[in-house]
Amino acid sequence: MRTLLDTEPAPRPVSAPRQPPRGVRRWHPRTALEAYGMLAPSILGFTVFLIAPIVVVVALSFYDWNLLSDPEFIGLENYRELAGDERALQSIGNTFYYVLLNIPAQTVLALALALAVNSKVKARNAFRVIYVLPWMAMPVALGVIWRWVFDPAYGALNRFLEVFGVDGASWLTDSAWAMPVIASVNVWQYTGYTMLFFLAGLQAIPAQLYEAADVDGASAPYRFFKITLPLLRPSMLFVLITSVIGSFQVFDTIHVMTAGGPAGSTATLNYQIYLESFTQRNAGYASMLAVILFAIIALITLAQVSFFRKRTVYDFS
Repeated sequence: MRTLLDTEPAPRPVSAPRQPPRGVRRWHPRTALEAYGMLAPSILGFTVFLIAPIVVVVALSFYDWNLLSDPEFIGLENYRELAGDERALQSIGNTFYYVLLNIPAQTVLALALALAVNSKVKARNAFRVIYVLPWMAMPVALGVIWRWVFDPAYGALNRFLEVFGVDGASWLTDSAWAMPVIASVNVWQYTGYTMLFFLAGLQAIPAQLYEAADVDGASAPYRFFKITLPLLRPSMLFVLITSVIGSFQVFDTIHVMTAGGPAGSTATLNYQIYLESFTQRNAGYASMLAVILFAIIALITLAQVSFFRKRTVYDFS
């Protein structure tokens, strides 16, 4: 006798859902819209406050504009004028001079402080806080204080030197001393901040490497140059990039302490941009100088990244 089961066809096998090729993700419109919606505030802020100003400045560098009348297109005339502008060329030289004074001293001192507070010394946490305190102060306020300290007639430094029978220099009115003084003030303010990044890099180095070096009888200089310094390159790259960019943009300390003097010896490129914009009312020419400053910073940053790219280890495992 045939049963019901004999007459029904066998069920068709259910095939598994087709998967996309490996490495290919499916497009989900709803998920994508949600992601772009969350990113929209950041993208809008990035565009309005960074990309748009850069585009406007680059465009203005081809115009002659006194901030009052309508801009007049002059093409590359501003860039041609730079070749014969002694003040602008001096400001470029002053900027590089300041960077060369500031960056090596700040980097070496910050690394030395990081090594010191990373060792097993008493109250090292207190020293870490003390070293960072200058960075937390306002640059304008510090500039006022240091201007009084270096004042040739009534400054605290020259009064202190008089106790030992030493005649102090005209620190802020002498072209030979003014820029080194500005650089020393900024080194004092930002060394503690830079120290924090080196300290983080030191604490990321595995202790087993130093233990193995001790077993092999390696000296302290050998451990520093063969272990510490090579493995600090990620921190060194970050410190150099941020410090160089900040040094090329120095403004507050110079404006408060010397106002670009004496005889323009402390007028950096960033300060010259300010003078051209708001003193000379030459916004087009100032925009051209800003483009030059941006190009210099970008080239130096690319050079630093290229130098450290194949010399940096990020995985210490």
